[in-house]
Formats: sequence, structure tokens, C-alpha cells
Amino acid sequence: MRTLNHHRVGRGEPLVLVHGIGSRWQVWEPIIDTLARTFDVIAVDLPGFAGSAPLEHTTVATLTDALAEFLAAQGIERPHLAGNSMGGLISLELGARGLARSVTAYSPIGFWDKAGRIWCQQSLGISRGLIRPLRPVLPSILGTAAGRTAFLYLVFGKPWAVDAPIAIDTANGAGDAPAFADALASFDTARLGEIGALADIPVTVAWGNRDILLTYATQSRRARTALPNARHVTLHGCGHTPFYDDPAACAKVLLDTAGTA
Repeated sequence: MRTLNHHRVGRGEPLVLVHGIGSRWQVWEPIIDTLARTFDVIAVDLPGFAGSAPLEHTTVATLTDALAEFLAAQGIERPHLAGNSMGGLISLELGARGLARSVTAYSPIGFWDKAGRIWCQQSLGISRGLIRPLRPVLPSILGTAAGRTAFLYLVFGKPWAVDAPIAIDTANGAGDAPAFADALASFDTARLGEIGALADIPVTVAWGNRDILLTYATQSRRARTALPNARHVTLHGCGHTPFYDDPAACAKVLLDTAGTA
């Protein structure tokens, strides 16, 4: 039976939150309390990230299967799903399999062209490569607004406004994740397959207009083409991981989507 480290809080219909590559369940903390007023919130650490043991072979596809296995083992049937980045594609894939009541995807991967994919992979790979050699001085670097801006601009739309401890935990989470390299390499073939059951449930794709990792202007347009029946939302002033940039707007997008299921 697949077990995943997770944080569970609230009451109501189940809502599963899925983080992106190099991240952890805590990335959802800015909106969890709001969501827990309405839902039984389960925020997971994917295998090989943060508190969950790695798989023998990590790809976006095997992470998707592992999450499906975890949900089945926990008796969580057709939850609302929300995911960011890699977690966004995982949530969409599970929704296509008929395993979700609704799906909210924040800046999901897989809607890129070749150049956009390579930019994403190389940018994340280089950024992660800096973490270990800089670890002794990371607290000093990320203790300043300028340092947070320089180091985390790929992730947050307003990195200077993120608290230093959160910035340090974000960097260390990526640096310490054993599944990071294999998951990143698997982006080569990460695409949304058949829409399947997504056509029958509420789906929202939300993109921050400051997302420079999965470029907003081009990749959000491809998502609109690939998912014409979904609701597509722009999160103004937000970056790739938008929850610290505008938690109220991020929570509203998810609540509106799930509320129509």
C-alpha cells in the first residue's frame, strides 16, 4: 500500500492538493485555512519530495500512478483536485481518468513547445545546482529582499515579499528532494493525454501573468486550445507558484471551481 506524507485538516468533501517539482505540501499553507472551512483538505508530499519516500523509478507518470494508489488506499473517492506546476498536470491526468469531482490547475506543466520545455528544465536544473554549494550562506542571501528576488524569481511573482524562513525552506526543499532530477528529466514526455472525463467535470486552469518559468503569454494560450471547455483565469501580479503572491485570489479560484461540481 502506497503511503504518502500528508497534512489533513477541515471537514466536508475531500480536496487533495498536489505540489510541483521540488516543492512540498507546505506551499499551500497560505490558502489551507480558507479551504478547510469548506473541505476535508489533504495536502500531500509526492514520492521523493519532502516527507515521502521516493519511488524506484520517478517520472511524472509514475508519480501520477502513486497518487492514485494513495487515494485508493485511503478510501478517498473522486476528490476535488488542485495542483501547481507538475502537480497541475498530475491533477489533470487523474481528472481525465475519472478520479476527480473537479480540477483546478495552477500553471500546469505540459502546455509548452520544445523551447519552452527546455527553458523550464534548464532553469530549474541550474537553480537547484546552486543550492548545495551556497547552502552555508543561503540564510544570509535569502535574508534580504534583494537576495530573495534574485534567487526565487522563477517561482514567485513577488519574491521580495516572501518571508525569509519560507524562502529558505523553499530552496532547501528543492535541494534535498531525491526525486528532483528524475522527475525533471521526465518532463521530456510530460503532456496531457486524452481529455477523457475532464469534459464532464468543472476544470479551471489559472495562470499568473508574472509566470516566467512556464511563460504565461504562450503556455496559457496553448492550455486554452487544449482544454476549450475549461475555465481559464489570469492571476494578475502572480508568478508560477501564486499562493504567496495573492492567496485570496488563489483560494477563490479553487472554491469557485469546486463549488460548481
